[in-house]
Amino acid sequence: MNIGDRVRMIRAKEQGVVVRFLSGNRVEIEIEDGFRIPVMQSELVVVSPMEAERFKPSGQAAEVRETFAPQRTAAPLGTSSGQILSNVGLYLAYVPQNDRDIALHIVNNTDWDILLTVTEERDSKTRGLQSATLKAKTQIKLNEMYLIERFEQWPTLLFQALYFRPGAGQPPRVPLVKRLKPRAQTFFKSKQNVPVLAQPGHLFQLDDEASNASMNPQADSIKTALLEPKSEQGTVTVDKPAAVVDLHIEKLLPDGQFGKTPGDLVDVQLRAFEKNLENAIASGMSDITFIHGVGTGKLRQELHRHLSRHPNVRFFEDAQKQKFGYGATKVTLK
Repeated sequence: MNIGDRVRMIRAKEQGVVVRFLSGNRVEIEIEDGFRIPVMQSELVVVSPMEAERFKPSGQAAEVRETFAPQRTAAPLGTSSGQILSNVGLYLAYVPQNDRDIALHIVNNTDWDILLTVTEERDSKTRGLQSATLKAKTQIKLNEMYLIERFEQWPTLLFQALYFRPGAGQPPRVPLVKRLKPRAQTFFKSKQNVPVLAQPGHLFQLDDEASNASMNPQADSIKTALLEPKSEQGTVTVDKPAAVVDLHIEKLLPDGQFGKTPGDLVDVQLRAFEKNLENAIASGMSDITFIHGVGTGKLRQELHRHLSRHPNVRFFEDAQKQKFGYGATKVTLK
């Protein structure tokens, strides 16, 4: 059993992907919706990659390999008669070099030349990785390697691209800006043949028709807006909350409750919870703990209901039981 293996529980229906190994012969697996749970290794079996093919309906088993033909659109106005452009097909490919190292390739499977920059984002800090010009139907290998065993520490990648074609009558293209951080649930299922490179790898498309808007009549105004300097007056700042937030009403209303009803007080606590949660997500925190107390359990129930539906929450659990009992909840963010 290795990191990235798909596994099935022996005594339950859940399946997941191995994310990391824990102490006591346990592993952490990521199931659907990004939730992670610890499971004993003895309670898991590895799902064979051949299983999906063996149990396909008849008639499908022969079609097991995907091919990537250039994605083409109708000829834009102003181009020569009969010319067809492949406008989309920019990919990031994680290509295994051995059982430890992953190399990063950028693949340009379009008919455009692309001016590209790639930047790492870690804990609100950035590091430029590479800038390059990709000719149409070419690829480059980035000067960076990632270790498979450190998958959880891989950074978010920021891609910025400008499109160019020589000659008159070319349609305008909106610059591409894309952030990507792979999740275990999708990453280890994305292995397929990489176009242009013609090698197997984990493939992610960086563009699509909606984001590129190749014949956008407002492209000039959009590009002008992107190049205009932003005034400081319009800057939005986010206050990074403390790692532990106390939701007791005496902490939130130190000057007194001023005749508020119990329902009003719960609303004050929920607003403080939601504000601190969203600020924690926006400021890039990995986790945050809320002290809500025990009481009737209504506030804890409302918090857990909200967290279970939030798209940026990885999982949550009762925290610091020795100190708070069941009066605190730790939230781990994506």
